[in-house]
Parts: sequence; C-alpha cells; structure tokens
Amino acid sequence: MILANTRSAGPIACALLLSLAPLCAQKAASAEKVAPTEASAVVAVTTSMDVLDSTRRLGAGDRLSYRVVEERRDPVALTVADGGEVEVPLIGRVRAAGRTCRELAQSIKPLLEKEYFYKATVIVGLDAASAKSRGRIYLSGQVRQQGPMEIPPDERFTLSKAILKAGGFADFANHRKIKLVRKTASGAAQTIIVDLDAVTVHGELDKDPELLPDDTIIVPEKFVNF
Repeated sequence: MILANTRSAGPIACALLLSLAPLCAQKAASAEKVAPTEASAVVAVTTSMDVLDSTRRLGAGDRLSYRVVEERRDPVALTVADGGEVEVPLIGRVRAAGRTCRELAQSIKPLLEKEYFYKATVIVGLDAASAKSRGRIYLSGQVRQQGPMEIPPDERFTLSKAILKAGGFADFANHRKIKLVRKTASGAAQTIIVDLDAVTVHGELDKDPELLPDDTIIVPEKFVNF
C-alpha cells in the first residue's frame, strides 16, 4: 500500500490550459512515458487544478498525459479507447468519454485515495484531440434538415450550433420551447426545455447547452392565431 505524506500531499489537481484537457493513465506495468509535448510539459510542473478546463469533453481516440504529484514520476501517455474508457495506473478502467478534465480528475481522486494515498493530486492534460466524431445527435421537427448529425471532435458543440448546421429553423418553428431529450446515467430519459431566443437574441450564452452523444433535439411548431 502506497501512503503519501499527508503534509506534502496537496489537493487533487487536473491541469488543463486552453488546449489542454484531461488525461488518463494505463496500468502501471504497461504505462509508457510521454514524449515531450506542450501538454506533458504542463502536466509535469502543475500541482493545482485552478487552470482546469471544464468545458471540452473527451472522446474516443483522444491522447492524454497523466501523473500523480505524490508519485514524483514523469507523466505517462494514455488514449481514450473506443469504448470510452482509459486505463489508470493502480486502479484500472475509468470512464473518460463525455467527461471534462475536472470531472475525470474528480472521479480518479477518490479511487486512488481509497487504497493508495492519503491524498492524491491528479494532473491531466490533452496531448492531441482525436479526429473521430464523438458520437451522434438527432434532430427532428421544425428544422431544415432532420436526422442524425455527427458531433465534431474539435469543438464545443452546442444546441445553437446544431440548429445552424441543420440549415436553421423551419418557418413555423417555436424557438423558445425546444426539447432536448437526454438519457441519464440510470437510463431514464430527461427532457430539458431550451429557449434559444435567449441565446441568439439576448446573448445569454450560458443557456446554450453543450450536446452529448445520443441527445435528441425536437423543435416544435409554434401555435399561430389567425
């Protein structure tokens, strides 16, 4: 059992600057050292999660750098598998796809502290984004082009972007009551009502939700009085 000194163990950190995002690890026996990159260089010196990126979500094929500060070792290289998981040294598979850097780091921290560390400071960074699609979303109702749409691998893909990519709204679309249907971790369907006029007309960008794989967007027809 590896026990880090509680006085020297800092809070868990997941470092991600601008283009950097979470990093995961392979099993200790098979983990390989990272070739010097901007991401691994930042991971090697970062001990805080203050610069954590909490916006970009990981997807299959993303290449990552990972280390635990208390181990005092160089970062190791990891890749998000097609199944969406990464192999973290000491603890094994952890789901990475769909998670941000902050979410991934926070999920690794308690697993390490359960058996191996009094406190674990986890640092992660994105070496290279995958060129693969991160999944599909589905559009129906009052949009110009209905059907499935691939989520781009290299951007934060929001509801407004999906509508634009679908050619925009149809003539009788209700912009203020768009339904975003999403499966929860339990498998149940959750419906979120989105007022896209708040985003496009009033500039309230925080109301423009980021889309996840298998999300369904339903644009209803507005009621018209004659």
